[in-house]
Amino acid sequence: MSMDTPEIVSADEWSAAREELLIKEKEHTRARDALAAQRRRMPWTEVEKEYEFEGPDGRLGLRDMFQGRRQLVVYRFFYDPDVKGWPEVGCPGCSMLADQVADPVHLNARDTTLAFVSRAPQENLAVLKERFGWEHIPWFTLTDGFDSDFGVGEWHGTNAFIQDDGRIYRTYFVDARGDEAMGSTWGYLDITALGRQEEWEDSPEGYPQTPPYQWWHRNDEYRPEDIAGSVGGS
Repeated sequence: MSMDTPEIVSADEWSAAREELLIKEKEHTRARDALAAQRRRMPWTEVEKEYEFEGPDGRLGLRDMFQGRRQLVVYRFFYDPDVKGWPEVGCPGCSMLADQVADPVHLNARDTTLAFVSRAPQENLAVLKERFGWEHIPWFTLTDGFDSDFGVGEWHGTNAFIQDDGRIYRTYFVDARGDEAMGSTWGYLDITALGRQEEWEDSPEGYPQTPPYQWWHRNDEYRPEDIAGSVGGS
């Protein structure tokens, strides 16, 4: 079956068409930045319940999941007996997202921790991580109603949290097609309460901000103090 393709034009005509589209693409980028700025002004809601997770080293609470950093992003990965192919595989869409996750060290340098949680026991998660090369992602097992309490009774979703003055707050949530943008360092930072924490951003007064580029490093060149976090160490 033949495709109804666009017209074929000269290189000059192509460049003109590209410049015309670039105007709209830049408008889209500015609109995305404005939306992220609005997201940083979303109200917070306090997490008042205690939650427990099972990790490779045993039980831990939600505060422990922050690993001493100020912010936490938690993705609920659909991997339990309801998944076709269990326990050899998890949800195809969740698996594709996990394939896209960048080295979390860049998030750590912005005082942010990433964690994946699921209903699967640690022994299953260990096999899954090794098979698909997801060892760079911290994985934890849900033991209570954490996921359903925060918008993900099943399937998948991403929640953002922050620690402030000894309390934990939920700051944002995204699921369904909104999860498509997740995986990159920028995608995660743009849903957090503090954002990218760069000076060009429109953020509330007093938010931490540093010049862009200067904090960026190759993933093996960060110093321990760059990624340790600001809330009691890592």
